[in-house]
Amino acid sequence: MSTSQYETYGPYGRDASVHTAETLPYGLSEDTYRPAYEAEAYVVPEAVPPVPPVPPLPRQPAGAPGTVVRAPLPPAGIGGRPARRHRARSADRPESAMRRLLPQALVVVFLAGGTTAFVAEDKAVELSVDGRQRTLHTFADDVRELLTEEGVRVGAHDMLAPAPGTALTSGDEVAVRYGRPVRLTLDGRRREVWTTAHTVEGALDQLGVRAEGAYLSTSRSQPIGRAGLALDVRTERAVTVLADGRTRTVRTNAATVREAVEEAGITLRGQDTTSVPLDSFPRDGQTVTVLRVTGSREVREEQIPFQVRRTEDPSLFKGTEVVAQPGQPGLRRTTYLLRSVNGVRQKPRLERTEVVRTPRTQVVRVGTRPRPTVVDGAEDLNWRALAACESGGRTHAVDPSGTYGGLYQFDNRTWHALGGKGRPQDASAEEQTYRAKKLYIHRGTSPWPHCGGLLHK
Repeated sequence: MSTSQYETYGPYGRDASVHTAETLPYGLSEDTYRPAYEAEAYVVPEAVPPVPPVPPLPRQPAGAPGTVVRAPLPPAGIGGRPARRHRARSADRPESAMRRLLPQALVVVFLAGGTTAFVAEDKAVELSVDGRQRTLHTFADDVRELLTEEGVRVGAHDMLAPAPGTALTSGDEVAVRYGRPVRLTLDGRRREVWTTAHTVEGALDQLGVRAEGAYLSTSRSQPIGRAGLALDVRTERAVTVLADGRTRTVRTNAATVREAVEEAGITLRGQDTTSVPLDSFPRDGQTVTVLRVTGSREVREEQIPFQVRRTEDPSLFKGTEVVAQPGQPGLRRTTYLLRSVNGVRQKPRLERTEVVRTPRTQVVRVGTRPRPTVVDGAEDLNWRALAACESGGRTHAVDPSGTYGGLYQFDNRTWHALGGKGRPQDASAEEQTYRAKKLYIHRGTSPWPHCGGLLHK
């Protein structure tokens, strides 16, 4: 293939060093052909910079190697148009034009295709975050990528539409509404709920809470921030009150039974109460009965028995018990409430009990000393007859004056002188007889002036 069949293009058009076409002058002749650099300027006016015009080709000297000697130009025709040149140029135009346009057309096609792909990937999307809406241009494929690009984080209690994996196309709308915690106390029951509403009224609608006639702890128009708020709601309820033989039904949003009773026009006096606690929450459809209470208190006292503690005493004969500390019973005071409810007397109810006096323990000394056997010189006397005469045979007998006691009516001084402990009437019969025998040995029958003679009968 000959070199003349190919032409090369420099930065400003066709290369002038290698060509076989006839060189034409630039004149005023009419030409329907548009050079390649002008075609580029019309196809992509902004993407491709304008190409400066190609300078006129220099005339080659005759006989120069590798060149073609061109004949002199004929005179211009009518209107200054060289007809022959026009015909020669027309014959040369298709091949030359294609050679000029082909490389630059390829560049234009490549740029146009890249621009089309770029435009196709770009999407215009409406993004609304908690009510703030804006239009975005994004290359994200789905909703999740869009939120990641925009730094929008969605939690478990937030609302997102459409779903995170939904593919995006131009013109789509994506909405995010943040959840807000509400510490809701509804008719006395406390719980924590989440809402995407921005106001209290919107939250009530979203939670399905009937707000008509209800008590609200804050205004319905109160905005709810991301931190949430505490809200107390008491809906309107129907409560029936029975009092004094009459029935009254009221619609109320009261917080306690006491308030509902007062709204029914009923006054509680003194010990009056209701069938349910006055500070309890009134429920819808509940019936409350007012109890008219009258009553008094009754105080009762009773003794508390004392305990007895016994201790051994080796100084006392066996069988002898001496009270070292007398016992004293205690006193308990009990208060009972006597009530009549709506005219009916109730069973007495224990209100309180208290110990007024603590019982005192009685201490008794018990003898452990062996008993004496006999007293020489007094064993054969009639001690039974003497005891019957002095005390009627009673071991614990005491005379009306309280001076003498026991079987033989000892006074305390004589008893202690004979070795006795405590009081004679507290000693056993054997010990009293033993002490009497010793007294007889020392003084005879003189201690018993009226009954002493009976010892010898």
